[in-house]
Amino acid sequence: MTKFKVAMVHMDPEALPEWVPETMANHDIEFVFQECETRAQLAACAGDADVVWIFGGSHIVTAESMADIPRCGALIRTGSGTDNIPIGAATARGIIVANTPEAFNDGVSDHTIGLLLAVVRQIAIQDRLVRKGTWDRNAAFPGWHLQGQTLGLIGFGHIARLVTRKLSGYEMTVLAHDPFVSADVMAEHGVQAASMDEALSGSDFVSIHCPLLEETHNLIGARELRLMKPRAILINTSRGPVVDEAALFRALTEGWIAAAGVDVLVQEPAAADNPLFSLDNVVVTPHIAGYSDESLENSWRLSVETVLDLAGGRWPRSYVNPDVKPRWQLQRR
Repeated sequence: MTKFKVAMVHMDPEALPEWVPETMANHDIEFVFQECETRAQLAACAGDADVVWIFGGSHIVTAESMADIPRCGALIRTGSGTDNIPIGAATARGIIVANTPEAFNDGVSDHTIGLLLAVVRQIAIQDRLVRKGTWDRNAAFPGWHLQGQTLGLIGFGHIARLVTRKLSGYEMTVLAHDPFVSADVMAEHGVQAASMDEALSGSDFVSIHCPLLEETHNLIGARELRLMKPRAILINTSRGPVVDEAALFRALTEGWIAAAGVDVLVQEPAAADNPLFSLDNVVVTPHIAGYSDESLENSWRLSVETVLDLAGGRWPRSYVNPDVKPRWQLQRR
């Protein structure tokens, strides 16, 4: 009988923990790793694999290259976003697309709040001024407060719910727009369901928490930014292309909104001449929101648990194509 095989075809971390292949072997799972950059390499490494594992942002698996992995029944994308995976093509082939958002949820929610506070309290610009010898409280005076204000959430998944809970001490009104979450579920979390326009126009702070899909590309453009309050702050820790960056620059320079905090950009790594970098009313971080002292360990652990679930005939903890008709008969967790 052929062993269940897992092929890792891309790995962002510098080293593969010894316990990962050891755990696979202990469960009678064949495990191979090769950094694949071509279809030929993908076919050689994963052509007979039951699970193809991508740890990070590689685009090696495409709708076309799926022909090179004919035995694959599941793709694992370690991380939260799956915009580098052709989900529609995978679903059509009966391939489950699993991910590990729990490894990063706490970090992203913390970072979302950190960006909001950095802008509200003007922390980044105050730090720069003090280091240059300027000790002047009026040079970057905090122009906002959180207590009792209204927070708008675009998307109400796990991260947005954590943001809501962690900010609860500020007694904010929270509006959320998510076409896939019912008003009853939102109410259970103390949140008011709203349309996109209501969330944008009615909020003092707007935070984006939706995946990058065809439907969400440039979801926040000129029209949406003009709906926001002139004193509003936009926070984006989702994906850069969810926001029209040119429109955001105009919004920040022409006064449609007051400020922004972004962890993600359209081009990453960012170009040195990105216009947003010239603005003092923007705080930018290098797509680091999900990372912490425990995120890497959690990423490995949750990925291996996903492999073990699949090899054991169980649905994984997290997957993004619920309409898939899998090639395998799986039990619900």
